[in-house]
Amino acid sequence: MKKTLLIVGCYCFALQAAFAADPDSASLPKKEEEPGKLTINGYFDTYYFTNFNRPASRDNMGQSGVGRGFDRRVDQFQLGMVQTVFKYTTKKSELVADLAYGPNAVYGNYGNVPTSLGVRSSFYGTPVFNDAASALIIKQAFFTFHATDRLSFTAGQFGTHIGYEYIDAPLNYHYSINHTFNSGVPFYHTGLKSTLKISDKVTAMLGVTNGFDFANDNNRKKGIIGQLAVSPSEKFSAYLNYIRTNEANTDSLGKTPAGIFQVVDLNGVWKASEKLHIGFWTMFGAQKGQVDAPGTFAVADGDLTSWHHWEGFNLYLTYFATDVFSLGLRSEYFSNLQGARGLRNVDHTGTAVGADVRTFTLTGTFKLADGHLQLKPELRADIFNKLDGAANKESQQFMDSNGKFTKNSQVTFGMAAIYSF
Repeated sequence: MKKTLLIVGCYCFALQAAFAADPDSASLPKKEEEPGKLTINGYFDTYYFTNFNRPASRDNMGQSGVGRGFDRRVDQFQLGMVQTVFKYTTKKSELVADLAYGPNAVYGNYGNVPTSLGVRSSFYGTPVFNDAASALIIKQAFFTFHATDRLSFTAGQFGTHIGYEYIDAPLNYHYSINHTFNSGVPFYHTGLKSTLKISDKVTAMLGVTNGFDFANDNNRKKGIIGQLAVSPSEKFSAYLNYIRTNEANTDSLGKTPAGIFQVVDLNGVWKASEKLHIGFWTMFGAQKGQVDAPGTFAVADGDLTSWHHWEGFNLYLTYFATDVFSLGLRSEYFSNLQGARGLRNVDHTGTAVGADVRTFTLTGTFKLADGHLQLKPELRADIFNKLDGAANKESQQFMDSNGKFTKNSQVTFGMAAIYSF
């Protein structure tokens, strides 16, 4: 056996020496690394909507100030967002720089809004520079390293994994985002997450983040995020998502008070046929104790010892009539009756109280210019719970044409245009 190994070793050594000495060996094919690939894509959107309440403020925001997500202005042409995504990919890695500009970029990027010269404030006469300031608003900036074919790691700032809807207009069927997304869940996170492809049908994600919706962490605590994605067939996929974090601001000694913010949601889509898709989204949120960071709200009743909950239920029906035209209906119920989130009513004394809302959105989509241009006519109704009593006659959610808050519902109609590249 030893003699055989010795002979084989001598043969390999001799073969190596021969290739090194033979000038023709240079002509043998060499394994070259695949070059990285840079891609650039993005979109621009604009809209014109009218509100049948004809509010004096010419907006859809209501008493709560968050009665609408991105399509805020009415009876005027408005810009949405200009997005540019730079993506560099190799066999083992990927870098994404997602830059956004425009009103919707500001609304969707808590804590990343640029300020003049980056000066935030002064401390005993010395300027304090805001390291969150930027000439360009960073919507996402992260890299992914593929350790194996099944395991990858992502670090940086990335959009939330929670929910059925997105900030990006081309990724949503309906142009206006719903209350469950706008008022119920985070928009983005900064941290580290790992994704494991357990099988061709099951994927799991686990991560650690600063929290959510802010460029800088407001305390030393970290949040835990997770996702379980299943796709048993090409016709059905579902996602179970979770976040738990402490978003309490530190005290004068830099210590973090007790506080819990958590959200769990289940969403997915069933392709009943090539033409009919049915989506669903159920979300439950809860918080207790101090919760003060941007993107969170102190509870309306001031009770920090009890749990406060909110929840959202959504059904999406989309019918693809042709390659050019489709029609979608979204039905939503969002409850914040315990006043934990920002979507609230305000009574005649000026006190914020809980609220719930039912929304119905009918959206059409025309795909033109080889799919680059989408025209979306949209009709939407928001119906809030009504505050009872004569004293609350002018303390409802929405404004009328006289500048009074006498309406507990609003109906909007208009057209949005989205151009993707």
